[in-house]
Amino acid sequence: MRIASFNINGVKARLPRLIEWLEETRPAVACLQEIKSQDESFPAAEFEKIGYRAIWHGQKGFNGVAILADGVEPVEAQRTLPGDPEDLHARYIEADVNGVRIACIYLPNGNPQPGPKFDYKLAWMDRLRARMAELWAQEIPCAVVGDFNVIPEDKDVWSPAAMASDALMQPESRAAYRRLLADGWTDAIDTLNPRGGVWTFWDYQAGAWPRDHGFRIDHLLLSPELADRMTAAGVDKEYRGREKASDHAPVWVEIGD
Repeated sequence: MRIASFNINGVKARLPRLIEWLEETRPAVACLQEIKSQDESFPAAEFEKIGYRAIWHGQKGFNGVAILADGVEPVEAQRTLPGDPEDLHARYIEADVNGVRIACIYLPNGNPQPGPKFDYKLAWMDRLRARMAELWAQEIPCAVVGDFNVIPEDKDVWSPAAMASDALMQPESRAAYRRLLADGWTDAIDTLNPRGGVWTFWDYQAGAWPRDHGFRIDHLLLSPELADRMTAAGVDKEYRGREKASDHAPVWVEIGD
């Protein structure tokens, strides 16, 4: 079972690239972030043509998350992140697929920092930790995946100095991410690439892609029930170099039977 995550940066703008990736790699589950689509205009029919069923939580112009499953219907379990009824951003959705609970997240960026956007990011991470604790307590196979907008360590960025003032790698952001791991969740990419140097995002500006000036912010966190069955994990880096690509590359983990 391959579980993948892809910040698509506009599902309609990148639809040909997204369909291409799905058909070429065929993940059992594909979690999407930044679909930037209202619910009624999400192109579910296009995915059904190639065998994928979907649930989604959309928002006009920005944010938005979706879970696609190959050949089966994702069974929605949770549509928003609990803890703040006034938070209307479409950043979280959960579903059961083939006996696995999948949580797809688009964590707030937090820039500029300091300020209210950074405060919102940290509060969101606290709420995420609380929800993940609830999932942990259920002792079910679970993957929490998506764009976390956190560079966990210096080894996860091409130049720590270049990103030093960014919300993605502030001590508070990193500490909140480490708390998730300390709670017992496994970072799939990091576990299999402990020396770092693996990027998932390259900005459109300043020649970041051709110069390989990237960093890792798209993560796959696994409960013990899945971590014990992990056989491989990686980044589909080549898709970042294709025409009209997202600024993120897909990430994935393989789970054995």
